[in-house]
Amino acid sequence: MPAVNSVLVVGAGLAGSATAIRLAEAGVAVDLVEAKPDVAATGSGITLQGNALRELRALGVWDRARRAGYAFDVTGIRAPDPAGTVVAEIPDARTGGPDLPAVMGMPRPALARILLDRATEVGAKVRFATTPTGLHQDASGVDVTFGDGSTGRYGLVVGADGIRSWTRRAVGIELETRPVGMGIWRAFGPRPASVTRTDLYYGGPSFIAGYCPTGEDSLYAYVVEPAQDRSRLTPQQQLDTMKELAAAYHGPWDEIRETLTDPSRVNYTWFETHVLPAPWNRGRVVVIGDAAHTCPPTLAQGGAQALEDAAVLAELLVTGDDLDERLWDAFHARRVERARAVVDASNQLAQWQLDHG
Repeated sequence: MPAVNSVLVVGAGLAGSATAIRLAEAGVAVDLVEAKPDVAATGSGITLQGNALRELRALGVWDRARRAGYAFDVTGIRAPDPAGTVVAEIPDARTGGPDLPAVMGMPRPALARILLDRATEVGAKVRFATTPTGLHQDASGVDVTFGDGSTGRYGLVVGADGIRSWTRRAVGIELETRPVGMGIWRAFGPRPASVTRTDLYYGGPSFIAGYCPTGEDSLYAYVVEPAQDRSRLTPQQQLDTMKELAAAYHGPWDEIRETLTDPSRVNYTWFETHVLPAPWNRGRVVVIGDAAHTCPPTLAQGGAQALEDAAVLAELLVTGDDLDERLWDAFHARRVERARAVVDASNQLAQWQLDHG
């Protein structure tokens, strides 16, 4: 029987939803709570490498994801010149296996909805606009108080609640999250017919300008600049700033810029990074995904690593007899250095760009 009979998952992003699906499928009673009123309402796009696609298949959502996304097997490198000249076409490794594409772009809201629908199908109880406000654990379980005054007792609490994790702070884990030095403009819009893969433009006035098709009729485009305070810009000024930065890039960018007309589809954030040393748990509370490790998307591995965290944690919980140190040692042995390697490599790529290498 599983190591725990009941689990609270805090946060309905990729790590949280995937954990809920895998545990509920195994007969564990799962409550999945999310602070937002609808996790699928916001976001632009996400690039999923083969190892992420493999996890989507294991979660039983690959067919739905494939229909909602846009798959490709080659990444292009273009010059920041007046023609947007293609200087390299790089075949991407099929890291998920030969029967899966190398890469797929998807709208983030669509992926979130697919995973949440699957979690509900297999028996997880999902509650939106719900946040925990207190945790108290003893040797046999965790008592949780929620913002609406309700309470629950669980064998395990999984904090998959992002970079600023409430769960992490609630159990006294101190973790420094630092800015990388880059800011990214992202926009979601229609896909021109000329965009059939990710192309990356290195150089010019920004570090990177790129785009990724996310469906037959959609893409997300991005421009990475030195991090700066953009908080005083109005939505229209944000849109204008992104289009101004993108004006230095051509080829398909000339079509993409013309489609960027909706300020609500543009957002700006800084790249940040941290990685939590072992242990990621404090007793019967554990953090995974961005709550434990985050980095710039230079390797496009953030979503994949969140899904891998969920897969390993759920496997050990389902096959284990007890929530003991052996289980946690096995979990940390399989996840901590793997996550650290991805974070370190992503940060190194970012640093080379910061150094204009």
